[in-house]
Amino acid sequence: MSARLHLCGADALERLEPMVAAFHAETGLASDAEHRRAALAPLLDGSPYGAVYLIGPERAPVGYLVVTFSWSLVFGGMDATLDELWIRPAVRGRGMAREALEALIRGLRPAGITAISLEAARGSSAEALHARLGFEPRTGLGLMSRRL
Repeated sequence: MSARLHLCGADALERLEPMVAAFHAETGLASDAEHRRAALAPLLDGSPYGAVYLIGPERAPVGYLVVTFSWSLVFGGMDATLDELWIRPAVRGRGMAREALEALIRGLRPAGITAISLEAARGSSAEALHARLGFEPRTGLGLMSRRL
């Protein structure tokens, strides 16, 4: 099965929202349908701040990923953050997350993106995958957040 990426538009909301709900439930993130739809809508409507991709066959996707964009003086230009990546549990372990990330990276380089960052739980299989793809912890730094 291919992990081909398909850029999502507004018509993908109905397919995406249940997958995002499943990811949030799996990871213990509190969100409701209204919150998820409000967060997805601008990205699906073409916001320059990010993009959402379906993974796998467009009509029967096996997952999704969300990438957002910002500016970094450290990395010398536009950088990206892999905000979410989810693969259906029934098809995990087949290399689709790796293929999807490789495809994303190949697409970001020619667009002038200078770096991509992500979060992964320490010691998780996701962290191991990311390390195999060349992601490294930022020495002495840890992500901190505050809701506004």
